[in-house]
Amino acid sequence: MPPTTSRHHVIRSFTALVLALAMTSACASVTPIGQLLAEPGRYDGREVRVEGTVTRGAGVLGMGAYEVEDETGTIVVIAQGGGVPAQGTRTRVEGTFQSVFSLMGRTVAAILQSGQR
Repeated sequence: MPPTTSRHHVIRSFTALVLALAMTSACASVTPIGQLLAEPGRYDGREVRVEGTVTRGAGVLGMGAYEVEDETGTIVVIAQGGGVPAQGTRTRVEGTFQSVFSLMGRTVAAILQSGQR
């Protein structure tokens, strides 16, 4: 194999690794709840991850809803299975951000849960 072909292979492999790491770290970031509520159009329909404390919730048969609060705001999480965590529990939630409506500077939104830790 000529040295040029080997060098190109190494460069391509390195580029693929850097892109994979960048995508992984971008997906893994936690978005402040206040940022979601301040810019609902930017996040609507997108996968997001929030982290905070469960302030209240209700669930039946593995489905339900609960609120997660961080230092920037509070958002409702719709649990689509796996139940609702207990009040006071620290949690990290992944799901699809859904802006319901904005009125007089207040955004009502929810996250349709796809994962929880």
